[in-house]
Amino acid sequence: MYFVYVLPSVKLNKRYVGSTSDLAARIHQHNSGKTRFTKGGLPWNIIYKEEYSTLSEARKRELFLKSGVGRQYLDKVLNQDMDRWF
Repeated sequence: MYFVYVLPSVKLNKRYVGSTSDLAARIHQHNSGKTRFTKGGLPWNIIYKEEYSTLSEARKRELFLKSGVGRQYLDKVLNQDMDRWF
């Protein structure tokens, strides 16, 4: 299984979208400072995830969620404004 996930950072006032086959290990990498983009925004807590059977499906979804329409979709699904999470 492959996962697409969303992590908010209060410190950076940003939302990170990624994909992985091992969600627990990937979140650990983000929170241990081993990922360049996320090391400055610790701590990271997962707020959203989706599961896919292939890497290709997960990557396509990740790219969509990083697009303008995808960001709007996440805002709607998470029923958030930026101030709520940050």
